[in-house]
Amino acid sequence: MARKNLIGIFEPPAPDNSSAPAPTPAAPPAAQSSRPLAGMAPAVRSGVPVGGITRTLGSITQKMERAQDLERQLSEGLSVVELDPLLIDSSFVSDRMLIDGEALSQLVEQVREHGQQVPILVRPHPDQSGRFQVAYGHRRLAAVRQLGLKVKAVVRVLTDDQLVVSQGQENNARTNLSHIERALFATRLEDRSFTRDIIMAALGVDKAALSKMISLVRAIPMEIIDAIGPAPEVGRRRWTELSEKLNAGNIPKLLSSLQKGRAEGKTSDERFQLAFTQLSVKPADSGKPAQAQLSGLPVVMRKSGNRSTFVFDAKSAPGFDDFVSERLSELFAEFKRNKGV
Repeated sequence: MARKNLIGIFEPPAPDNSSAPAPTPAAPPAAQSSRPLAGMAPAVRSGVPVGGITRTLGSITQKMERAQDLERQLSEGLSVVELDPLLIDSSFVSDRMLIDGEALSQLVEQVREHGQQVPILVRPHPDQSGRFQVAYGHRRLAAVRQLGLKVKAVVRVLTDDQLVVSQGQENNARTNLSHIERALFATRLEDRSFTRDIIMAALGVDKAALSKMISLVRAIPMEIIDAIGPAPEVGRRRWTELSEKLNAGNIPKLLSSLQKGRAEGKTSDERFQLAFTQLSVKPADSGKPAQAQLSGLPVVMRKSGNRSTFVFDAKSAPGFDDFVSERLSELFAEFKRNKGV
């Protein structure tokens, strides 16, 4: 939700010059936990180990603290300028699979009615003079572009590390990135050779959670992830179960079903469920063993589970079954030698 008067500067009341004794000044508020805005505030490391659950920035309390940090730092004198949206490029690493059209339309109407209440964060473009690059605020930028307005922005000189940490932390605090989007963001950062420490700081996760995120993306073909989409209601456990059901044989048929589902207007969550259901259906068991004619031989091999049966054609090769039977010990000994048993 948009915040009004977010960047207003706090002005203390005028001092009372009467003879009454001055009141004792209130103690300053306790420092917020460190969540640097684009690296502008140094991180304060706690000496107490924090578990993966408590380090996650997705809770309501942490979101409120992050918003308060942003308000405080803006109120402490950071300059907000107006820029031409056409001069601003996206971040060099995407954290979203797509911008939801309905949510964007709602944001456009909010900006139309109330103006842009929260500035975006940009840096001077590292490669193109006179242009800028977004650290966060892609949806606000898209909404302002649609309205043909200038965008309110804080401009800071940022390293790549500072940009991705700010981008990730802001999304953790203010937006609802799905699990697979967070996992994709982590994987893209690793593919760009960012250290695990930087990625953990950006996503607010510990080493174990980060490893699971990256392993998940590596296990699912990218075309399947793209066909399903962000699936905002689907968490890590369900994505992991889906990855365990995938194999090279069922991917082409699954991809076709997902493309059909998209054409029919199914939502991303519905497409995920479509994929999960399709992969969960076990192939029908005919109850008959698999059968194969051995090429050029009067023998049929039948397989059922862990058992194999050879059926000899006594009519076309009389006595061949006895011939093979007499040499089974010799064949088995040769088999063991070849296997190194």
